[in-house]
Amino acid sequence: MVSVVIVNWNTRDFLEKCLISLAEDRDNLQVIVVDNASRDGSADLVREQFPWVQLLAETTNHGYAKGNNLGFRAAEGEFILTLNSDTLVPPGVINEVARRIQNDAKIGSGTVRLVEPTGRTQNSVRGWPTIVGIAGDILGLSKSKPGSVWDSYRLRGFDYEVTQGAPQPMGTFLLFKREALESLSLPEFDEQFPIFFNEVDLLYRLHLKGWACRYFSDLSITHYGGESTKQVKKPMVWESHRSLYKYLKKHLSGAARMALPLLWLVITVGAFVRARGWSAGFRP
Repeated sequence: MVSVVIVNWNTRDFLEKCLISLAEDRDNLQVIVVDNASRDGSADLVREQFPWVQLLAETTNHGYAKGNNLGFRAAEGEFILTLNSDTLVPPGVINEVARRIQNDAKIGSGTVRLVEPTGRTQNSVRGWPTIVGIAGDILGLSKSKPGSVWDSYRLRGFDYEVTQGAPQPMGTFLLFKREALESLSLPEFDEQFPIFFNEVDLLYRLHLKGWACRYFSDLSITHYGGESTKQVKKPMVWESHRSLYKYLKKHLSGAARMALPLLWLVITVGAFVRARGWSAGFRP
């Protein structure tokens, strides 16, 4: 069985469509919705229209990381899928990913192609954040030199037509083996990254334990994209930049740590410019 964890915040209409898309497979799935104190009737929708869904109706907006951890505690499956509420999943896709990764001892997680409603494939896979890769992104070298070391973070040269290893796909659809997650210290998602970079951190910790992630080009879902975070755009810009710095501070080692003060300055200025002002970021 696959346990599907959907963390929801004020995306009632998208959540409804997502759950309808899962209904055909519900006998093979444990679907858990963690509602982070939505104000749009999302919890009532699940109670009234989807009695086969397990609802965790929270009174506080815990953020994405803690919301997933709460869902993971309730999960009973051999596999656990993090799924965004603004997705449509064709029948059979979830269990097909589980089937493909089940017997490969080196693969700890799998993902699929994310397709926009227009039919365009989203750029959903990146590399690990490094100083060189981030510099290439800031300086525009990742765009002009795709596939080079300067593109090691943005991965503009990633071929979405080919099934292959994927360092860190978006958390929109990430299916994990339970045994891979259990090889890590708990909680699975580091809650110092409440919204952004929590799945990057999780996948990197799995990578250090020898677990790979696999991207399947022939399997796809529809993804509308950012329906929760776009509701509070300015705080989310700041939260994404702060989380990037926290990630680098946590994982950079050796001489690279000497660059942290400069990285903090560049990242902070970038957040101020992109958000057109200061924000405290995510607050429960």
